[in-house]
Order: sequence, then C-alpha cells, then structure tokens
Amino acid sequence: MDGSSRLPRTDTISYHLLELTAICGELPAYLLTRIPGSTSYKESVITSLKKGGLLKTYYRDKLRGYRLGRRARNLLLEKNPERFSFFLTGNGETSRLKSEFTRRLRLHRVAEIFVSMQNAGIRIFRDEKPDIFSAGGSPVSTLDCPAFYGSREIKEVGIDAVKIRGSRMAGALLAPSGIFVTYNGDSYTMKWDYRAEIKVQVFLKLLLCCERLPAQYARTEVSGLLLGNGLEPFYQILSSADTSSRCFFLLDGNYEHFYYLTNDRYGDTLLKLLCSPEKITELDRMLMQGLSPKDTGLPIEHDALDRNGNPVLFGYFLDIPRINRFHTALQLQERTGTLICFDFQKEVLHRFCGGQAEFSTISFEKFERRFFP
Repeated sequence: MDGSSRLPRTDTISYHLLELTAICGELPAYLLTRIPGSTSYKESVITSLKKGGLLKTYYRDKLRGYRLGRRARNLLLEKNPERFSFFLTGNGETSRLKSEFTRRLRLHRVAEIFVSMQNAGIRIFRDEKPDIFSAGGSPVSTLDCPAFYGSREIKEVGIDAVKIRGSRMAGALLAPSGIFVTYNGDSYTMKWDYRAEIKVQVFLKLLLCCERLPAQYARTEVSGLLLGNGLEPFYQILSSADTSSRCFFLLDGNYEHFYYLTNDRYGDTLLKLLCSPEKITELDRMLMQGLSPKDTGLPIEHDALDRNGNPVLFGYFLDIPRINRFHTALQLQERTGTLICFDFQKEVLHRFCGGQAEFSTISFEKFERRFFP
C-alpha cells in the first residue's frame, strides 16, 4: 500500500481493480478472468482489498459482484476527482447502487464493455479522453486515440439527449476507423426498440459528423457494434432472417455495417483491429493475393473475385447485415461464393450459409502474432 495515499500504487492490479469497480459501479466477479494477470494472484488481491475495507462482495439473485467500500470511494475521489467524481458522486447508477436484478445486470453488461475496450487499448477514463459530449461543445476537432464514451457520458450533451431515451445503447466508440454505437447482448438475443435505436444513429450522425467532429467524421457513416458471449447469438440473429422473429433493426439496411464481436480474447484482438484502418488495409491486402479486384457492376456484396469469377467476401469482422446480404444474393442468384473468416468463426458461419458458400480461413494465432505481437 502507498503510505501517502493509503491506496495501492497506481501501477498495480490492486489499483486497477479499484478504478474499474469505481467506473462500473459493480464489477462482476466472473470478469476477473478477463483482466490481465494470473487467476490465483488476482484472487489474492481481491482478498487483500476486502480485508483492507476497500472492496466488498455483493451477492444476490445469483449475481456476484464487487463494490467499493466507503473508504475506497473517498480515497479515489481525493486522489483523482477528474477521473472518478462523475461515477462516484451524484445520483447516477454507479454512485447510488441498487439491488434490483435488472439494474445490476445492466451494470455488469456495461462492465464487460469497459473491460473489452480497455483490453483493446481504447481509452475509457474521463481524464484520458476529451469531453466530446460536453454541454459546451467539443474541446477538440479530432481524436488522437480511440475512446469509448458510456451512454451517461453521452447524455451530458444536454437537452438533445432526450432523443436517445429508451435505447439499449451502452455507449459509443470513437476511433480513427469510424463511429460505432455499442451494445452488449450478453448471451441472449436482444429485444430492440426500432425507433429508439434509429434515433440514436441519427443523433450521433448529426452531433459528431456535422457539429462536433466534422474535421474527422464529416464523411463517416455511423456503424453498429454488438458484443456478445460466444457466437451463438450471432447465429440466432442471422438464422432468424427469414422468420417472423426477424431482427429488422440489424438486417434491414438501417446500418450498412453492424459488427459482432465476442466478449473474450478473440473479440479484444478484433476490436484492436477494428480501430486501426492501417492494419485493416494491410490484412485486406494480404487476403487479396491470388484474387481479382471486385466488380462494381456485380449485384452482390463482395470484396474480390476468385479465379473463376465468383464473389469473395472478407467476413472476418462478422458484419451482420453484410454477411446476410452476401448470403441472400447467393441464394437468389443460385451461385456460390467464398467467405473468408478466422478459423474460430468458421463453424458458426458454415452452419448459416454452408450450402451457398465455401470457406477460406485465417489462422487467428498467426494473425495475432503478426499484427499484435
């Protein structure tokens, strides 16, 4: 412990767990496995923090999480008010913690997003990113690094935030590659309020692309990003495309791109890739070897043509509407194509469109070693 601050040093896992708990309100116990460091060491750290009165366990309705002790709240506010006051003061959900299952579940889902973002090198702390959504306007014209803003931070914009009431959005990721409205579907297929989610898209488009960051995003379309536990929710979304339970919001052209990433190491790495236009260009260049450029006159979603003139789609980001358009066009035109994906994605994609598409896989291990050593 740091004698001057009575908190762990800022470069320790102990302090990292406290600051994550502070901005999440309640940190799900299962998320310990997603935070860097050995499991046994993190468990010993939790025990030490609890003994010191800095952390406490809250268990109810089969949800186990960690909450800050009063002493930790006061010390964090004293040490870094710019980082923590937004979350630890006032009447927000992270400050006035509730016991209701639905409220705690929302905190847990937002916590999953914070951990994924941080694992991908994306800035989540308020003192490390510009206040783009300040009521007074953005203090910068462009962002230097990817940053994630939670829905509560976005609502600081003022009265216009009423336009996003009712949305399931957890926040927005702003990166060099674009603007991504972010959701966490957990292990389930989400129920969408169509009008509320469309309002979010329009609101962010006007606010960021036209008013606050036009120098960076004037020609950018707002994309969607859905995080989930495992690949089964992704399959359920696509397999319902021709049923009465079809998810119109995701499949019917509201978003040109809506990416699905998993809440795990795979998703963290692909999130890093999604934020880097240079690395995406490099990967696509490698995938183009042996292929021909796309045919702009071909009425089918594709990125390239194989040697027989058949369409090839780069599907490694699991772009929901794009993969659905590719599959639908193959069916309607009674032809085959090739879908390029990572090896861990092949099984779920084959289940969905194996009858119409062939597959070429990228070794995730080799990709990770080359692009993110």
